[in-house]
Amino acid sequence: MSQKDPSFSIGIEEEYWVVDKVTRDLVREPPKELMEKCKDRLGSRVSHEFMQCQIEIGTSKCKGITAAAKELAELRLILAEICAGYGLAIISASTHPFATWAEQKHTPRQRYDAFAEKMQGVVRRLLICGMHVHVGLDDDELRNDLMGQVSYFLPHILALTTSSPFWHGQNTGLKSYRLSVFKELPRSGLPERFDSYGEYQRNLDIMVNAGIIQDASMVWWDVRPSVRFPTLEMRIADSCTNLKDTLCVAAFYASLLRLLYTLKRKNQRWRVYSNLLIDENRWRAQRYGTDEGLIDLGRGEVVPYSELLEELLGMLEEHAVALGCRDELFHARTILSRGSSAHQQVAVFDRALTAGDTREKALCKVVDFLIDETLSGL
Repeated sequence: MSQKDPSFSIGIEEEYWVVDKVTRDLVREPPKELMEKCKDRLGSRVSHEFMQCQIEIGTSKCKGITAAAKELAELRLILAEICAGYGLAIISASTHPFATWAEQKHTPRQRYDAFAEKMQGVVRRLLICGMHVHVGLDDDELRNDLMGQVSYFLPHILALTTSSPFWHGQNTGLKSYRLSVFKELPRSGLPERFDSYGEYQRNLDIMVNAGIIQDASMVWWDVRPSVRFPTLEMRIADSCTNLKDTLCVAAFYASLLRLLYTLKRKNQRWRVYSNLLIDENRWRAQRYGTDEGLIDLGRGEVVPYSELLEELLGMLEEHAVALGCRDELFHARTILSRGSSAHQQVAVFDRALTAGDTREKALCKVVDFLIDETLSGL
């Protein structure tokens, strides 16, 4: 590839819950000094999120997965250290096992106040965390083109990340209940497709000029051109509890974009399927994770996820090698055999019940697992 090729830089954002180590519940109003100390140590890489019980971090622009891994480990460790000083801990998961949204407060900032006023009950239920992966694609038209193609693979990514099986203390039966909560927001789900970046921008301008949205950051698709950076931002993923899982997903996504870009350079492209079909796979990934397979839309039949994964790893290996993230990509096999965070959480809960624990104690053990796993291997 030439010097004019995209940078394929990596930036990762993660949202964490702040929990009380004694009650294991979410902290309704963290001490004000907590965020002040976080900003003193981490600067602009840490910020408030909509709910006061959340903290968001974002890496700097990284040349590759190795740099992102080092930075994410540092961010998790420093946040955990600061929180520990207040008897608190962080957990990386898309829902809390038993917390209830009615007891939480949103962060009192002008943007969040306006958001709460506009969305009402929908946003009060938004007790969810996610992770976003930015990959550097320096051309507007390229971002628009690849957004339409990479949508096919979003369910495959989601299946590896699922971490939200519980809601209000109940096992929902879904591996990613987060998406059920998030879909109540407008402008969410799979992205629209546009013939050009100009067409995309014209549609956004209509909503901005009409006063519907402030800017493109209020379009919450599963993948979108970032409003702040020259990147294509993947947003469908649940928050990965284990850091190695986060890095695997980032490697997976970056390698997919490099594959699609390489096809484009050869005047080829991934076949575009209807959102009707992709959305069915999205639901299957949300409901079953990696357990029940996805529809191979080329073959027109449900195929075990393990088979689809091996096929994808075969296609992506050369691109992961070029990006220096082969090991991280192939960690997907570990996720498949071990289970995602959702699988692990349910297993912890079921074992506790079998051992005679109450539901309340079993749910607390799930929180303890999440606290430990968030810092595992760092």
